Amino acid sequence: MVYLTRVEHFNAAHKLYNPRWSPEQNEAVFGKCANANWHGHNYELYVTFKGEPDPDTGFLYDVKKLSELIRIHVIEHLDHRNLNMDVPFMKDKMCSTENLAIAIWNQLEGQLPAGVQLHCIKLYETPRIYVEYFGR
Repeated sequence: MVYLTRVEHFNAAHKLYNPRWSPEQNEAVFGKCANANWHGHNYELYVTFKGEPDPDTGFLYDVKKLSELIRIHVIEHLDHRNLNMDVPFMKDKMCSTENLAIAIWNQLEGQLPAGVQLHCIKLYETPRIYVEYFGR
């Protein structure tokens, strides 16, 4: 089994705010992340695929096609966007990094050719905080 990882970058704004809670409870739970004026991150996205290399090319998956797949299904939807307001696949979800990683997985799952599987989404919100998601 071979694992192939593509690293991408995007910038996005969001806020963590539960509309069922009071502003005070949101502030107590989410702190600065509940700021009414939003805040942003420079996200680093690691997308790892797994499978067996093609005997004719030696590739698990053509990296140019891989880059295009991630750009079309993920980056174009997220880069320089407000995650709470501008991203249909985040609609009505708490815009935590955990939920964003799951949503990215869902965007990519089913887009891959036979023999290539999604293995992991690793999403860095900051250089010191990241989430890994391996599917269900």
